[in-house]
Amino acid sequence: MGTHRYPEEFRREAVELYRRSDRPRVEIARSLGIADGSLAAWVKEFDARDEGGLDEDERAELIRLRKELAEVKEEREILRKAAQYFAKETTR
Repeated sequence: MGTHRYPEEFRREAVELYRRSDRPRVEIARSLGIADGSLAAWVKEFDARDEGGLDEDERAELIRLRKELAEVKEEREILRKAAQYFAKETTR
């Protein structure tokens, strides 16, 4: 059984259909031709987003930005130390 990546719009609409309906999740999943577990995962994913959670792209960007910030801080510290060293050398 292969994995199928459904488009974001389809997943969003499936979750909205489930939220607006009073039918059981398994019934909605069956009517859409998807596994109940997939719909359950999408509901959980969108609930996390609605509560301020990050999606995959945002999480990747956050990791990249944190790494970049650490590098910039390290570079700044090196430059600060170099400036102190040369300030001492010029006063001699």
